[in-house]
Amino acid sequence: MSKPWIFISPSSRGIGHALAAHLLRTTSLPILATARSNLACVKESLVSRSAASSHNKSSLSSEADASRLHVTYLDVTDESSIEAASEKAAELFPPSTHHLHLAFALPGILHPEKQPRRIDYDDALETFRVNTLGPLMLMKWFGDLLPRKGTDLSHVRELAQGQEADGNEQAEGQTDRFRVPAHATWLTNSARVGSTADNRLGGWYNYRASKAGVNSITKSFDLHLRTRSAANAMAMAYHPGTVKTGFSEEFWGNVAEGKLFSPEFAVRKMLEVVASRRVDDGGRCWDWKGEEVPP
Repeated sequence: MSKPWIFISPSSRGIGHALAAHLLRTTSLPILATARSNLACVKESLVSRSAASSHNKSSLSSEADASRLHVTYLDVTDESSIEAASEKAAELFPPSTHHLHLAFALPGILHPEKQPRRIDYDDALETFRVNTLGPLMLMKWFGDLLPRKGTDLSHVRELAQGQEADGNEQAEGQTDRFRVPAHATWLTNSARVGSTADNRLGGWYNYRASKAGVNSITKSFDLHLRTRSAANAMAMAYHPGTVKTGFSEEFWGNVAEGKLFSPEFAVRKMLEVVASRRVDDGGRCWDWKGEEVPP
């Protein structure tokens, strides 16, 4: 039986940081998280955030969390660092005994512009390097660590059954263990504005195009997985809504009431969607409500 592990890139702040801490608290799976600097500080922060969110976290369980959390260097604009991180992953989780079960490719940058004359070439280049080529290179170097069609995933099913039993024994309000899906999932962070069909306002040329690119490469990667992994893996794009992080701070005042989400809420909705998607749902972009975003 192949043992599952989780990959989150990046995880130093924003949604990635909240997601890594949440999965550290709500699963027993080992996690490989990435950052561009201060790796030890990022790890300490994740363990502390996980413990602070738990009602009954002991020092021993925090130590156990720290032992299964690995933080490694990765810069999505530097392919050599992505390759090195994938080699580190293969050392930690040998493909002969392990498989990548949950992967979250979350890099993002925004240079907004409303008119074509406001487009800056260097900003546009950076946008595509981070938002589109970054996830594409993550697929290139980490995609082979996903399960193949012949990989035995029965360990995941047993894990899910054990989590269900644990949840039944927990007190009301404590049943927040994440139900790991039976198939592996590769999630790439996208955005509703990446939809060409749903583009009603224009503007944001670089960002819209880069996220449309994300949706395109996700579709191609899912088709690849259908051949390589069959029912054992799928790839999806995801729109988390507007989340209250430094990424969107400039636009908080323009968001309708009730539509500016905390990172914790955004993570819970993301995982609800991941847990509820089937393999046949791959290749598409889904939003935080579980509704499909049109191409």
